[in-house]
Amino acid sequence: MRKSIQDVQAANSPSDLVESQTDDAGLVQRRRAQIVQAAVKLFSEQGFYKTTVQQIAAQAEISHGLIYHYARTKEDILLLALVSVLEGYKRELPLAIEQHQDPLDRLLAGVRAYCDVVDRSREATVLAYRSTKSLPERQRQHIKQLEIETNQLIEECVQACIDAGYFRQVDVALTVYHFVNFAHAWALKHWRLATLTDKEAYIRDGFDFFLRALVTPKGWRRYQKLAEISTTAK
Repeated sequence: MRKSIQDVQAANSPSDLVESQTDDAGLVQRRRAQIVQAAVKLFSEQGFYKTTVQQIAAQAEISHGLIYHYARTKEDILLLALVSVLEGYKRELPLAIEQHQDPLDRLLAGVRAYCDVVDRSREATVLAYRSTKSLPERQRQHIKQLEIETNQLIEECVQACIDAGYFRQVDVALTVYHFVNFAHAWALKHWRLATLTDKEAYIRDGFDFFLRALVTPKGWRRYQKLAEISTTAK
């Protein structure tokens, strides 16, 4: 059975894997946000293994002892950092997708939202590629499963385009990973891409590149209409 967007949003809370000694959920969320922001900066600059929990606490401006109320180990902190990016996808993609009815509009909105989250979290996105292997197996599997479930939001859009006759029959999960890797590349190769283009042009040109390989004649007509609407709105 396919999960709904609401099911995906509710799934995979890190609380099952990262214990807290504080019962105040709001305080836990605020403190962990501080810790994650500090950890991403230090992990990105120094690497995971060279960074200490003490350094993260100092960067987050909380005491060394207090940090253990919100995460027991450095691996817990890394997990929270990676989950924060995936939660960004779960939060932002549905908001963007559900503003549209047409499947092709929904797909474009979802891909754009994905790229927007990556752009705001470039350091954390690169960290995910570099450091997921540093997590214990159970936490690593959690991240993998969470990625699969968040990708479902894009999968539903691609499948809807096939069902509407806009796209030819393709392997949906594999096609989604082409879009996902495209979004991640904005962070992974930002050092170069930012000298060649801006984010909006990157999204527009990339989406056009993929659609030319996917659309049917019916889908091409709809895509041209979508392009006309976009041009008129500017």
